[in-house]
Amino acid sequence: MKFKNYILATLAFLLFQLESKAQCAMCRAVLESDVDGAAAEGINNGIVYLMIFPYLLIGLIGFFIYKARKKAKEGEITNHEA
Repeated sequence: MKFKNYILATLAFLLFQLESKAQCAMCRAVLESDVDGAAAEGINNGIVYLMIFPYLLIGLIGFFIYKARKKAKEGEITNHEA
């Protein structure tokens, strides 16, 4: 029964999302005063650039953990064969 409730709650959170637009007061003031939208495009590009680095770091950490476990597993296999 708990698993069914978990699935239903997860589906509810995924299907019924509210749109939110949050910015700091300074960013909002700059974007509202911009006429041609160049500042908004620049801020959006900056957000994307800042978002990339945490994913790269986590990916590199995961890669090194994978390599270390694979190396340990290969060492374990060769020790049992000897």
